[in-house]
Amino acid sequence: MPLERLERFNPGADTRRLEIGQRLLIPTQQERAPSGGPYRYQIRPGDTFSSIARHFGTTSGRIQSANPSASPTSLRIGQVVSLPLGGSAPRSSSQRQAASSSGSSSANKPAAAPTSSAPSQALPSSARRWPWPLDDYRVVRRFGPDSRGTLQPMLLATQAGAQAKSVAPGEVRFADGMRQLGEVVIVHHADNLQTVYALCERILVEVGKQVSAGDPLCEVGQSSSTQRYDLLFDLRQGGKPIDPKQVLR
Repeated sequence: MPLERLERFNPGADTRRLEIGQRLLIPTQQERAPSGGPYRYQIRPGDTFSSIARHFGTTSGRIQSANPSASPTSLRIGQVVSLPLGGSAPRSSSQRQAASSSGSSSANKPAAAPTSSAPSQALPSSARRWPWPLDDYRVVRRFGPDSRGTLQPMLLATQAGAQAKSVAPGEVRFADGMRQLGEVVIVHHADNLQTVYALCERILVEVGKQVSAGDPLCEVGQSSSTQRYDLLFDLRQGGKPIDPKQVLR
C-alpha cells in the first residue's frame, strides 16, 4: 500500500510521530482517496456519519447531502458512501500545524507535537511510588527533549545479565523485536497506563501474560556503540509520554 494512500485515509495522524496504541484506518480495495475529492468510503462496524466526519475533518450534513439515498440511522457494514471534502484531500498534519501557527482555526486539529518541555497531565492515583525497572542502574539520559526539541525516553545503564522488571501489575501486550530498539516488551496497566522496556537482548514473557510488580520481563542487551548495557524505559498514559520520575520512587 502506498504511504500516500495511508496518509490520506488518516488525515489526523502525524506519520513521523506515531504512538503506541494509536489506531489507524486501513483503506480497503473498494475505497478511493483522490487528490481532488470526493472520497469513496466503506462503512465499518460502529460508524456513523458524525464519527466519519470527525475523522476526515468534514461535517455529517455534507456527507448526508452527498448521499441522499443513504439513511444515517441504518448504515450497512460494507456500504460505500461518498465523502465531500471541499474539492481537495484532507490536509496533512504538517499542513494543519502550519495553518494553526499562522492563526487559522480547525475543528479537527491534530495532537500537538512534542515541545521543548515534557507534557503536563494529571496522573491517576494508581501511578504512585512504582519501583524502578532495574535493581542496579544509573540514569544516563533523562526523560525530556533533545537539542532538536524531540522528546526522548529515559535511558538507564546497568550491568551484564541484568533483567528489566515490571514496575506495576499489568498485562503484556507486546513482546517482540522492533527495528533500532532490539527486543521490546510493552505492558498495559490500570488507568490506561503503559510501560515500555526496550533495547533488550532476550524476552522472558509472552503476549497475554499477567505480570506483577517485580516480575522479570527481559534481559538487558549490550549496545554495540557504547558497549554499555542500557535499558530504554518509557512510561505513557493513553499513548502520551510521562516523565517516569513523577511515578517511580
